[in-house]
Amino acid sequence: MSVSNNNSNVMRPIISLGQHDPNREQPLDDLQYGQILNSGVNFVTTPITNKHFHFRVRELVSNHLLNASLAGASLAEAVVPPLTPEDTSLFPSHAVTTYIAYASPWIDLASPDPVIASVSRQVLNLEIAYANFCGVRSIVVPGLRRDASKGPGNQGVAQYARAIREALTIGSRLNFIVHLPMYREPDLEEAFELLSTLSSVPHGDGKKNIDIYSAWDSWHAVRSLCEYSVRLFVAVRIPRALPERELQDKWFAEPLHFLTLGQNIFQRNKSGHPALPRAHQELIFRYLRLKNAPWLLLSDVGPDPATLTAEAQLQAASGVNQVPTAADFPPLGQTTSPSHANESTTSFRAYVKYIKWLEMQQAPLSYLEQPTLTSFQDWLQSPLQPLSDNLESATYEVFEGDPVKYNQYEAAITEALAEWSQLGRATSSNNGAVVIAVAGSGRGPLVTRALRASEATGVPVQVWAVEKNPNAYVYLLRQNQTIWNGRVTVVKTDMRAWKGPLISGTHDENPTYGKVDILVSELLGSFADNELSPECLDGVQHVLAPHGISIPESYTAHMSPIATPRIHADLLTRLPTEPNAFHTPWVVHLYAIDFAAQRVPGHPRFQQAWEFSHPIPEATLKQIETRRAGGVMGGGGGSMAGAVGANDHNSRFCHLTFVCRTRGVIHGLAGYFESVLYAPRTGDKPAEPISYPADTELEVTMWRQTDDSKVWYEWLVEAYTWP
Repeated sequence: MSVSNNNSNVMRPIISLGQHDPNREQPLDDLQYGQILNSGVNFVTTPITNKHFHFRVRELVSNHLLNASLAGASLAEAVVPPLTPEDTSLFPSHAVTTYIAYASPWIDLASPDPVIASVSRQVLNLEIAYANFCGVRSIVVPGLRRDASKGPGNQGVAQYARAIREALTIGSRLNFIVHLPMYREPDLEEAFELLSTLSSVPHGDGKKNIDIYSAWDSWHAVRSLCEYSVRLFVAVRIPRALPERELQDKWFAEPLHFLTLGQNIFQRNKSGHPALPRAHQELIFRYLRLKNAPWLLLSDVGPDPATLTAEAQLQAASGVNQVPTAADFPPLGQTTSPSHANESTTSFRAYVKYIKWLEMQQAPLSYLEQPTLTSFQDWLQSPLQPLSDNLESATYEVFEGDPVKYNQYEAAITEALAEWSQLGRATSSNNGAVVIAVAGSGRGPLVTRALRASEATGVPVQVWAVEKNPNAYVYLLRQNQTIWNGRVTVVKTDMRAWKGPLISGTHDENPTYGKVDILVSELLGSFADNELSPECLDGVQHVLAPHGISIPESYTAHMSPIATPRIHADLLTRLPTEPNAFHTPWVVHLYAIDFAAQRVPGHPRFQQAWEFSHPIPEATLKQIETRRAGGVMGGGGGSMAGAVGANDHNSRFCHLTFVCRTRGVIHGLAGYFESVLYAPRTGDKPAEPISYPADTELEVTMWRQTDDSKVWYEWLVEAYTWP
């Protein structure tokens, strides 16, 4: 996401604006190109070949089809001859690297006629190879004209997808952008005389009902066959009538490169200026919040090359780059027909000025949308393993940058201390102070909050900071000297091996250890228990007094099936070096996603998988010790795997049903958690993609398994549809 920053430090996404003329026959010359850039756009599209080449190909196909009807199957395949200087006006230059090439719109890669499909594929490959030679870096390929349907429709989608896959191989350094409508809006398809008009083979597309998901289905088929290539993008043509939000969400999650705005979606306000309806503005504003925000492409809007040349020669640039004001674009009201609008207000600059004005109407970026945090959108991070790894100071610093979490921790400790004092409970200390232990103290943020809670309530405390990281231990000692004024006892040990607070006055050779009244920890992962909080807290519970409090007291894991094409593509690129990429829980700030499940009674979008509570019952602790001593065999997954099953009580199982109204694809399960400390965080558990039709129930089964030495998850996703 690119952002603008004005004098008041208000940041908004920047709109990158381009211009596409479907009827442009040759690239703009330097004078024309400079003039259109001066009008306020950032880039333009350019054809690769011209009318001469088009005529040659049509003549080739026409003659071949005629000869085939006479000679039958004995005729050789039609072969498109190489390009000649007369076939193209695109040549290497300094400006060509800034062009967005547009493949010939008259080809039909999905034609049911094998001759048309073959020639179209040859034309595309010729154009790709030549554009790549000239220095072009991105090519837009016209999308399917027909989506999958009964008869030859599915064959056409497969042919098109295979042609794009071949193109990715030929243009190994190019980005490819498939141009598709958001849905097949009646009577608003792009009109071109395709090569298919020369064929007598029927298209087999007699569908009358509108299926608003068919264009997305075609795109999904193409990118799936292309194995989610990171060089394959989609340009979505925005319709005049926007579809339901579910379809908008599907496209939101895709690798969008362009949003195409045709002249037909603009209205005229009462002053005659072009303007977009409010719904279209909101859609654009939402899409621009993406980390890789799509560029806007004005299609079939703009001056022809002759006009650009004339304007450049007259140097009619005065006032073009002035910043538009709200007075230039009054609200939509009594709309007027474009045919009755003043010609000057329908000029290309009027559209450009409107888009620039629209850019300034966006809501300022919130704190969570600032560039630093936006860079983490859909970025996969390996979960931390604080049990086995000693974290760096920078990692701790990231944790401490979450003030909400630590404010809630402080509020929880404050409430616990106030209640302790109010009820007159006995403490585990000799002087009546409440004993607080922070297990896994890190750099000490929870220690600071515990001391603040004591000051706020007036309840005296003894604070113990337990940390196994030897480097963090040094930092904690310094904090105790400089910040906490020696009020904290710092212990370097694994929390599970800690014997408890050392009672003062006891001999070193025969020490006596006390108990803890409040045990505070921050061991929760993105899926609650995925950083082994249950196992860690079980291991330190022996120091907790019988009436003691654990903060957190409980936490629940939740999940929801999602589509994440970008993350799925990222994982595919990791497979050569990370074979277990699809079987690894990842921490990620999910953003470009599509929630597959609907909110329906009895089946919410986010459903609880399981819960853990602390402290665990005393009977469970005794059973753990008995199993470790070899006194009990049999039971859950751990013992069945050959272990004694001492951790079987932390195994979990869930079976959830999600309702999906619209068809789509599932790439993974988004995991979340809730805690009594009110600090939800997000994560993602990628899985192999599974497609499902409309009106489907998704059954998700998940297990948390253990064999006493490790913990892992197993899951199963099933899709059912009803006739």
